[in-house]
Parts: sequence; structure tokens; C-alpha cells
Amino acid sequence: MARLYEIRADYDRETIVVYQAYADPIADASLEAQTFVRPFSFKRMTWIKPSFLWLMHRSHWGQKTGQTRILAVRINRAGWERALSLGELTSPERGVYRSAAEWERKFQTAPVHIQWDTERSSRGAALPCFSIQVGLSRHIIREFVEEWIVGIEDLTPRVRKWNAIRVGSSRSLKRELPGEKVYPVPGELTRKLLISD
Repeated sequence: MARLYEIRADYDRETIVVYQAYADPIADASLEAQTFVRPFSFKRMTWIKPSFLWLMHRSHWGQKTGQTRILAVRINRAGWERALSLGELTSPERGVYRSAAEWERKFQTAPVHIQWDTERSSRGAALPCFSIQVGLSRHIIREFVEEWIVGIEDLTPRVRKWNAIRVGSSRSLKRELPGEKVYPVPGELTRKLLISD
């Protein structure tokens, strides 16, 4: 059974997959370049999510306006862990911050925001654990785009197929979806991310 806070992801020794959903113009340009290029915005925060099912819930399986293209973005683990190290939680959690004022001060200047959201099943039901999403501000997006991204894959055709399958059988769907396992977060980051050893 999943712990309350843990990062579950598709990863290997060097890279980790995060998911994003966009409209056609951004998806097409970025797939061609194999990194994010305009009309992708470099001036606003972009959120990356290692949980496939959480993004499916958020994008309504690629049916939400502006989120019809599902991209699997493979980035290097060094970049992912740098983002985690620079991040601050989106709420003043006890045990991480000494006071709300300390949290506010750190959060306002953090280049990365870290948020835990309720994980979802393939049918959208809330699960008793959380999924991480990482917000990269305009101060670090260039680094993400130019140094971390290894490649981008368009999952949209498969997402449409999987969405049709899930209407019938969530059991058969589970065998089709991207595999995710617990990501080994460096020990010095576990406390600030609410992850217990």
C-alpha cells in the first residue's frame, strides 16, 4: 500500500518521466524541437507531474480544452532533484516550517513550488495517498528547457485508446498504463517534502 507522501514515477538510472497537457500549437512545436519552444511561455510557471493518472484526472483524459495533447517529458534525474531541492511547499506544513511567517518568506522567493494533491484511480476516484506536482517558475524554466529535457513523446493516441478501455474494464487498462514505482528521494530532501523514511 502506498504511503501518504511518496513520489511514484516512471524512471531509470538517469532519467524520470513527467507529464504535461497542452493544446496543439505548443505540443506540435515542442515535439518537433524535442524540447519546449514558443508558443510555450517562458514567463509563467509550468507544472510537471510524474503521476500519469493524476494528469489524466486533471485533463479529463485529454478532453479538457487546452489540454488535449498529452506529453511524456523525459528529463534527467539531476534536474528533477535540483527542482526538488529548490522547492518550497505550497502550504505552511508543521514539522517543515517553524512558523507561517517563515514559510511565507521562503515561498515568496522560491524558484520552485511543490504541491501534494490527492492521487486518483483510473476512474478518477480519490485514493488515500498524495501525488506530487512541481511548479517551475520563470526563474528556472530556461534551465528546465535547455538542460534537463532528454526527449518528449506524444502519448495522445494511446491516451484516447486507454480512455476507451477504461470505460469497459479498469483491470485490463492497468496492464496498459505506464509503470510507476517509488522514486528514491535523497535523504536530505525527505523532511522538507513531507516524505518519511
